[in-house]
Amino acid sequence: MKKRFFSLLMASLCMAGIFAGCSAETADEEEDDGDEEVTEQTLTVSDPDYYTRFKDKGISINVYNWGEYISTGADEGTLDVNGEFEKLTGIKVNYTNFATNEEMYAKMKGGAASYDVIIPSDYMISKLIKEDMIQKLDMENIPNFSYIMDNFRNMAYDPANEYTVPYTWGTVGIIYDTTMIDLAPEDIDWDLLWNEDYADQILMFDNPRDAFAISEIMQGYSINTEDPEELEAAAAKLTKQKKIVQGYVMDEIFDKMGAGDALIAPYYAGDALTILEENDSLGFVVPKSGTNLFIDAMCIPTTSRQKEAAEMYINFMCEPDIAYANIDYICYSTPHQAAFDMLDEEVRNSSVSYPDSQFIADKTTVFVNLSDEANQQMQDLWTEMKSAEDENTNKWIAPVFLIASIVFMVVVLIRRRIKSKKDIF
Repeated sequence: MKKRFFSLLMASLCMAGIFAGCSAETADEEEDDGDEEVTEQTLTVSDPDYYTRFKDKGISINVYNWGEYISTGADEGTLDVNGEFEKLTGIKVNYTNFATNEEMYAKMKGGAASYDVIIPSDYMISKLIKEDMIQKLDMENIPNFSYIMDNFRNMAYDPANEYTVPYTWGTVGIIYDTTMIDLAPEDIDWDLLWNEDYADQILMFDNPRDAFAISEIMQGYSINTEDPEELEAAAAKLTKQKKIVQGYVMDEIFDKMGAGDALIAPYYAGDALTILEENDSLGFVVPKSGTNLFIDAMCIPTTSRQKEAAEMYINFMCEPDIAYANIDYICYSTPHQAAFDMLDEEVRNSSVSYPDSQFIADKTTVFVNLSDEANQQMQDLWTEMKSAEDENTNKWIAPVFLIASIVFMVVVLIRRRIKSKKDIF
């Protein structure tokens, strides 16, 4: 995602001659690139006849997904997934993006648009099921569900595998500057984000669910707790951290950590892989005390007008060549066994992308949607904490200045009165 943007930007700057000596280096690199063979991704589907059902019927589907979350064929040798689906099936794909689960939910709830396939995250899926906003799938139309690994079936947000097909997954960990933090990876845990030695060099998620989860894990609570006292305790711990936090951010983590503007931040494993490729001074650890394991999955809204075509699209996304093309492009982890088997051995053995299975079983938890009461309490506590975000030693500057100004004015008035009396006498 961002690494592709960065590479293109660097190439453009080099062509413009902005970086001294860049042209010569680029020329050498281009010579090397000329000898490098690009492996072309190819597409073979398991049952070609299955995809002919809607040929020449003028059908279209509306797909709503995260940005930069599908292979577009922009990189040499890669597949344009939506384009391949259109060629194979004759079904036109109207493809749009959302930035957050909440944005997607608001768009659907408001009825501003109708979608046939959406790809929300675990806790939002729970909410959509509860509110009858997504419908059960006909798995006979999605035979490629058989490729989904057993450990990504029967998840808490969809325990009977009725509404969803997993698309990607990942974990949350800590990204840190290895040149300034001399700790062995196995010694790093969430308490690093509370270490006062790194005051004003720590970033924190600007997202209550993710931030509360870290605090809850540190105190031995479930990240799906609805206990009011535990939520209060989680908020209290975040409030203690606030005084050493440089800022509450999300996407800005990439830029700030990459530029050396901060030393420590929580981060999503898939995005961490991107920044680690660009910056050798950074490291990433999934804390030993546990973390959130997040899953994004494909669903069909109840308002879909093309349910069978939507199920065909989901099945297509589970074709091994397509699942591999997508995961190779977006760098997140795959729940698809055949796509996993196609990955390089180095990637399959990565502790960032694919932590030990025992660790996943023992130390990770998937979000589910909380009750309305718990969600509201968490939001209220978060707002209260954030509203005091800038309270520090500088909070006294304004009132002290005001008091000083008043005192000064009083002194001036007294001196004028004294001087006036002297002039009279």
